[in-house]
Amino acid sequence: MAARPGGGGGARPVPATAAAASLPAASRLPVRKAHAKRAAAAPEPEAPEQKRRRSGPRAGWAPSSRAPLRAISVPTAPGPGLLRKAMTVAAAPQAGKKAPGAASGSAAPPPVPGVRWRAAGDPRGQLAELREKIRGLEDDNRQLREQLQHSRAREEELEGQVSSLRTELQQSQEERSRWQREAEAQAAERQRLAAELQERHRQLEELREAARDREEQLGAAQAELREVSGALSRREAEVSELRALAGAQEEHLHALEMERRCLHNQLQELKGNIRVFCRVRPLLAAEQEAQKGLEHLHFPPEDNKTLVLCRTEGSHTGRRGEVRYDFSFDRVFPPGASQEDVFEEIALLVQSALDGYPVCIFAYGQTGSGKTYTMEGPGGADPTSWGVIPRAVRHLFGGARQLEHKGWQYSFSASFLEIYNEALRDLLGGDRGGELEIRHVSSASKELHVPNLRCVPVASEDEVLGLLQTAASKRSVARTALNDRSSRSHCVFQLHIQGSNASRALRCSSVLSLVDLAGSERLDKCQASGQRLRETQAINSSLATLGLVIMAISNKEPHVPYRNSKLTYLLQNSLRGNAKMLMFVNISPLEENFAESLNSLRFASKVNECMVGTAHANKK
Repeated sequence: MAARPGGGGGARPVPATAAAASLPAASRLPVRKAHAKRAAAAPEPEAPEQKRRRSGPRAGWAPSSRAPLRAISVPTAPGPGLLRKAMTVAAAPQAGKKAPGAASGSAAPPPVPGVRWRAAGDPRGQLAELREKIRGLEDDNRQLREQLQHSRAREEELEGQVSSLRTELQQSQEERSRWQREAEAQAAERQRLAAELQERHRQLEELREAARDREEQLGAAQAELREVSGALSRREAEVSELRALAGAQEEHLHALEMERRCLHNQLQELKGNIRVFCRVRPLLAAEQEAQKGLEHLHFPPEDNKTLVLCRTEGSHTGRRGEVRYDFSFDRVFPPGASQEDVFEEIALLVQSALDGYPVCIFAYGQTGSGKTYTMEGPGGADPTSWGVIPRAVRHLFGGARQLEHKGWQYSFSASFLEIYNEALRDLLGGDRGGELEIRHVSSASKELHVPNLRCVPVASEDEVLGLLQTAASKRSVARTALNDRSSRSHCVFQLHIQGSNASRALRCSSVLSLVDLAGSERLDKCQASGQRLRETQAINSSLATLGLVIMAISNKEPHVPYRNSKLTYLLQNSLRGNAKMLMFVNISPLEENFAESLNSLRFASKVNECMVGTAHANKK
């Protein structure tokens, strides 16, 4: 309970609850607590009777004539550092007025428990009351400051919470926006999936329709398949019959092929295992301008095997008369015969090489009589001018391709060498560091070969033409009195043939030898000397040995001089009785070469009269 100062001589108690009644609920609690603490700490007030007995009554004491105090509530506006506070101010009534219900000159009121009374005009009591009020106000001020600090801390805490809530609100709004976007995307996705599902459903319906159509087609196809299976069974039976028939026909075809080879060989033997063809070269352009004719050569009409040489000679009686020399060969080619005409006559002989028989074709004659032209041609790419070598290779390649469907497989390899002054030279391999020698394949074999000679596999005519050009650039030639470009060596082209029939376990091998011999020359006419003389002597000696060998084979002599010449020794496999041989005798159309032509024709006639043994195929 708090006392309020009054005027005059006394004071009236003012309850503490009346002053705090006007405060807010938040501010009343601390004030009540402070008052409770002060009330607990303050000493018990003395009763008025005890005080009067101790001090005695004062003279002139009288109760206060002032009106009772009234509670005034003074609100303060809240703000920084301010707190709303309700204060109770004791307001004294005006002087000269009496409080209602108070009687003048009456006795002191009765004591009220818990209320401290003071005498009117007691300054010490008033001072004590003021001090007590100041202490209460200080306590209230301190409590209000503490409450203000708590309020500021609370305000900061609330501001932090508000900031956190704002952040959370912003995050929630962003999350809401994200969820909204996701919801929109999901809605779009649902729409797309719905459209896709609808499209899939439509496609499924189409597939079902197509499946029903396919089932119908499948049923039709199965029915057709059953029909086809029946037809296939019938066809398989027919195929089996045809295979059996094909096997029988293949056997028959093989038998016919073997019979063809046998008949072909018999035909060649009837023609002679050694044959001689005569060919007269045409006049060159310079010779035609000089009006050098063919008056001394006569070709009987309707007889392509006879050639007549005529010349006017004087007798021992002094009379001059015409001398005739008649020669008969297997075939005579006049100057107008083409390369195709010449090869057509020897094509069957070349075919024998593919059947497994060794074949040798060589050109003999004086220098400048057209031997190289006959064997190789002019060297151009025009097939119409090709000689025997490129045409024979082309014929063999074509025959090998035709025999492939009969089960035969062939491989070819070519070699090219020259015999110069009884020495072998490889025209395809260049310098090999040593002279080539002829050796036996084995001690028990009569087959000969040249160990270091280069053999080039060939599969077309173009490859052979390239080899011919390479060999022609390396061949030994020289200028003589009879020919500006005379071959000074024997040139030997050999094509090695290997054939096999795997289904019948048959193998065959043969060698086709095509030889361009060096020109025969009379020493007194060629006017050779020095190196050219030695070359001419070696050429004539080897050609003479060739004649002796052919005569010895024809007469079946016990000794055949193969080793007398490298030429005959190299061609031993192609000159023996189991080989097929053809000789071209080439003569000049010029009358000035009458003697050389006569000698060549006489040599060819001796060879044509020879009879060699029966040829045998080299088969395994």
